[in-house]
Amino acid sequence: MGRRKGRRVLSDGSSDPMLEDSVSEEDGSFEELTEGTPYLQPEVDLFTLNQHIESGRAVYAEALWDHVTMEEQELAFKAGEVIRVLDVQEQDWWWGMVGDREAWFPSSFVRVRVNQEDSSSESVESTPDTEEPIPSDSHKQNPEHRKQMRANVVKEIMDTERVYIKHLKDICEGYIRQCRKHPGMFTDTQLKTIFSNIEDIYRFQRKFLKDLERKYNPENPHLSEIGSCFLQQEEGFSIYSEYCNTHPVACAELQRLMKQSRYKHFFEACRLLQQMIDISIAGFLLTPVQKICKYPLQLGELLKYTPKEHSDFAGVCAAHKAMKNVASLINERKRRLESIDTIAHWQVAILHWAGEDVLARSSELIHSGELTRIVRPGKTQQRSYFLFDHQLVFCKKDVLRRDLLHYRGRMDTDLLEPSDLPDGRHTELGLLKNAFLLRHAENLNVLCVLCCKKSQDKQRWLQAFARERKRVQEDQEMGMEITEAQRKQAVHNARKSKHGKMKNMNYSGHPAPPHHQPLHPLHQRHVTVPTSVPQQQVFTLAEPKKKPSHLLYSLARSALFRK
Repeated sequence: MGRRKGRRVLSDGSSDPMLEDSVSEEDGSFEELTEGTPYLQPEVDLFTLNQHIESGRAVYAEALWDHVTMEEQELAFKAGEVIRVLDVQEQDWWWGMVGDREAWFPSSFVRVRVNQEDSSSESVESTPDTEEPIPSDSHKQNPEHRKQMRANVVKEIMDTERVYIKHLKDICEGYIRQCRKHPGMFTDTQLKTIFSNIEDIYRFQRKFLKDLERKYNPENPHLSEIGSCFLQQEEGFSIYSEYCNTHPVACAELQRLMKQSRYKHFFEACRLLQQMIDISIAGFLLTPVQKICKYPLQLGELLKYTPKEHSDFAGVCAAHKAMKNVASLINERKRRLESIDTIAHWQVAILHWAGEDVLARSSELIHSGELTRIVRPGKTQQRSYFLFDHQLVFCKKDVLRRDLLHYRGRMDTDLLEPSDLPDGRHTELGLLKNAFLLRHAENLNVLCVLCCKKSQDKQRWLQAFARERKRVQEDQEMGMEITEAQRKQAVHNARKSKHGKMKNMNYSGHPAPPHHQPLHPLHQRHVTVPTSVPQQQVFTLAEPKKKPSHLLYSLARSALFRK
């Protein structure tokens, strides 16, 4: 685990000379890993980490990705949140706490930091996303202290950026260049899968570092105006989206190759030839993912020590907001990609599907549930409705197999306008309760009238339609797009898994739930370790079971067995 060898700032604002030359990089720089890092390395035995917990030390894990879950025994959190780690007996699932809630969470979604008890009051850093301590009055009134703190943060940003560039260079020249010299071991597709667009990131970061160097004042670091650099390159940071989206696939491919000794020895030889530090290639490939998540934290720290009268105050404010938006957009795109995989697997399990694929226009499920459609007084239809962005799909449950769904149609929500209906008797529709209607947004013609079982359900549906419109607008403003190739790939994977070995499995590679679950499944609280592989999923769409054999199906339909 090692101790933190970061730059410390003493109470008088001066730096500790013994630690001045060390690089304190919160995003897990590999200089730190060799010198003694507070973050857990892949090679560290969990027994060592458990000893820290049993000894009474506070162990925290910072979330790298959103963990969205509907299981009560799992801990939900967002990227950047801090989780108190309480137990690491299981390798894949740890027990932790966020706020007042304790539950299981996937260890692969976090990086661990051991918060040394004796460094809480002296270290410049604080635990990410935790409440910042209120400075004392003397510090507020001491401009020299604030200047020194701002200088330290600026130096930290510059130092970590230089170290990051060094790591990117090592990856491109130490690994990629050598791999291309061995076409018998690596195909172009494999190299693209493993390294993605990291060469583009390297070229972009070199340009970004040059901009920082021009704005950096080495003699008076506190006077540096580096906020504008982030604003100028805001659009350029979007290239991280592709890398972050494909990183899990890269890890899987790399893990598959590392099972063969010749690949393991090859990558080790590349590291030694480039004189890189003793970190695996998987660790190096993780740095871009960590780096893009750390920019908002670094700028937030810089903003804290930038007075309003400083010439860079407006620039740092705007840069902090911009980089938070960049990180959010990247995380949202990653979440959407996982969402379209879920939707694709759901669609291929629907019987008698007609028309274009859901993914042709939609990328997220907003809400779903059972509704009763009023055809005419005394005539109703029970349907399962699924509200996606841009469309509302409705299906009918099978008469005998209630977990099987038959496609019945869809409506374009871009042309829909929901309207609440008061309880009571209506002239054309009769007695209605907990009902709302959908009308055409342009000509106001009533398209259908739907009833819910409870008034709370009706309110959820009306709120869901409002969220759908808001989500569509946000996607347009953020430039959220799922490429045609990504949509086709998701559908291809879903159809392949249905006809292959995974036909009885859901999209994450685990047995499909036994029954179709709408939006609010009931869960029993328990403390057993979750058995599923953690996914950043929006919603779990159950895959219908396989149709029974013809003989059993005929017997089931007979009057005797039906009775």
